Amino acid sequence: MAGCVILSRGVALSSQLARIQTDSVAAKLKELYPDVHLEIVGMSTTGDKILDTALSKIGEKSLFTKELENALERNEVDLVVHSLKDLPTTLPPGFTIGAVLKRESPHDAVVLHPKHAGKSLATLPESSVIGTSSLRRAAQLKKRFPHLEFRDIRGNLNTRLKKLDDKDDFAAIILAAAGLRRMGWENRISQGALAVEVRARDADILEMVSVLHDPDTVLRCIAERAFLRHLEGGCSVPVAVHTEVKDSQLYLTGAVYSLDGADTGKISGRAQDRAERLGVDLANLLLSKGAKEILTVARQLNDAR
Repeated sequence: MAGCVILSRGVALSSQLARIQTDSVAAKLKELYPDVHLEIVGMSTTGDKILDTALSKIGEKSLFTKELENALERNEVDLVVHSLKDLPTTLPPGFTIGAVLKRESPHDAVVLHPKHAGKSLATLPESSVIGTSSLRRAAQLKKRFPHLEFRDIRGNLNTRLKKLDDKDDFAAIILAAAGLRRMGWENRISQGALAVEVRARDADILEMVSVLHDPDTVLRCIAERAFLRHLEGGCSVPVAVHTEVKDSQLYLTGAVYSLDGADTGKISGRAQDRAERLGVDLANLLLSKGAKEILTVARQLNDAR
């Protein structure tokens, strides 16, 4: 293979994190295939351009992927680097995930306004405003910290940190720890996994990127995405899922929340090697315990806001 064109989301909009993530994949491929010429190109997506509306209100499942997949389909690029959280749980025909890299920390991080340095969410003043673009994060935190208020915040990592530091609109914002680490901003304390999307029919590219696969991360992500897909979890409902692998066993914990965090359904289970089945089975069990009603109300309230 003489060359390979890698597409990076958001580079056209100076998204430093998108470029760092793409460069890390390109560096791994270059180390494994030194004779292959790699070219990185940037493209912005609908999700990158619509910054004045909450993600949960836009309602487009392929918000951060459609334009990138169009470029793949037209053979303008050979592979696309995504944060796996941005990929819909069901891909369009003709596309597949060629590789899932070793996951970074999946944890959320609290980044405080400089004037609140040394404090925590628990010790922030009454009615302090916390910025997050995630319904799931807001619902979880409302339940634990009812004295706080939550407001949507959009933009890339640099933009959101600037909104926090330069104004008094937010006392803190919630970000993915993985993104902060990739940017080298641990001192301000990821979604942990990066995925490489390719054309399903492109055997050469599939073979090339398959060496990037991290088996444990792949297993965990299969279960998580099956769980989310079965619940139809996306930006418009607060759904949480966490997995870990211990002693060859896959453990999954999933939960759904009402928008205010008051109503919660939670489930846990484990399996030896049936990752997708585990995700589906636990989603069904959660639905049978009342999760469907919680999610239906959450969607209705979100649409009405």
